[in-house]
Amino acid sequence: MQLRVFGRTGMQFSVLGFGCGAVGGLMVRGDPADQERTIARAIAAGVNYFDTAVQYGDGASEENLGRVLQKLKPADVVVGTKVRVPPGESIAGAVTTSLEGSLARLGLDRVDIFHLHNPVTETGGGSALSVRQVLDDVVPAFERLRAQGKIGFLGMTAVGDTAALRQVIDARAFDSAQIVYNMLNPSAAEKLPTNYPAQDYGGLFDSTRAAGVGVVGIRVLAGGALSGSAERHPIAGPAPEPIGSAMSYDTDVDRARRLMPLVKEGFADSLTEAATRFALSHPAMGTILVGMATPHQFEDALAAVQKGPLPQAALDRLSALRQAFSGEPR
Repeated sequence: MQLRVFGRTGMQFSVLGFGCGAVGGLMVRGDPADQERTIARAIAAGVNYFDTAVQYGDGASEENLGRVLQKLKPADVVVGTKVRVPPGESIAGAVTTSLEGSLARLGLDRVDIFHLHNPVTETGGGSALSVRQVLDDVVPAFERLRAQGKIGFLGMTAVGDTAALRQVIDARAFDSAQIVYNMLNPSAAEKLPTNYPAQDYGGLFDSTRAAGVGVVGIRVLAGGALSGSAERHPIAGPAPEPIGSAMSYDTDVDRARRLMPLVKEGFADSLTEAATRFALSHPAMGTILVGMATPHQFEDALAAVQKGPLPQAALDRLSALRQAFSGEPR
C-alpha cells in the first residue's frame, strides 16, 4: 500500500482510506462479523486511516468502529471523526459535547483528526457556518481540545461556497480538508469547461498545497453514481444527495454511463475502478475514502488502488468525454 505524507502533519496516510459512512453502509447497518473481517483485511493490506462521524447512523458507525478496533488492537492506525454544530447552539459547547460522545463511542482517549462537518459560507445561516464563525469560534474550541490532548489535528469538510472554503483554508488554521474530487467534478484540481454543470471548486488543491493542508478525497465515487448503476445494495443508504456535481443522483448516474468508453477502450475494467484510480491521480491527494456495503466492495477498491493512478492517456480521454456535459442543466 502506497503511503503519502499528509500535509504538514508529518503523518503518512495510506492512499486508500476506510470510509465508515452511511452511504456505503457496512459500518452502520452491516453484519458485525463482516465489519470485523473487512477492517482486519484492510489493516493487513496497509490501510491506516479510518474515517467516521457521529452523523453516520446516529453514532452506530463510531460504536462499531470502536468495537472492532478495541478487539483487533492494531498498531498505528489513524482515526478521524467529525462534529456538526446544530443551528443556534453554542459552538464551543456543541463541539466539546460532540467530541466527548464520539470518544466514548469509539473507546478512545483522543482522535487523530477532528473535522468540522458543517458547510461553510460567507455569511452562514441554516446548517452552514460563516467564515468568521469558523475562524473565531470553531478553531479556538478545537484548539482547546487539542491542548487537552483529546484531538491531534484540526480538520474541515470542504463543502459550502468555494470562496468561503478558500478563505478558511488560506487562514492555515486547519491541518486537513475533506474535498470533493471525482471524474464528474475535478475542479479542485483543474479548470472546468465553460458552462460545466457542477460546482466550481476553483483549484482548491492549490490552496491546500500552499497552506500545507492534507487532503482527504471524498465522494470519489459520487456517492455510488460512478458505478454507472442506480441500483443500491440492501444495506447501503438510499441514493444520496449529490455534493458538487448534478442536482440529482440520477443525473450523475446518467453522466457516469457516458464515461463508459474508458472501460470499453481498456483503460479500466469497470467505472468504479476508473473512478478510484482517477482520485489517486493527483499528487495533492493524501488519502481517498471509498464507502462500501460489503467485504467484496472493499476488495474491489483495494484491487483498483493496487493498479495505481490512471495513465495520462486515460485522463486525456476522460477530459474529452466530459466536454460533452458543458451547457447541460445541472
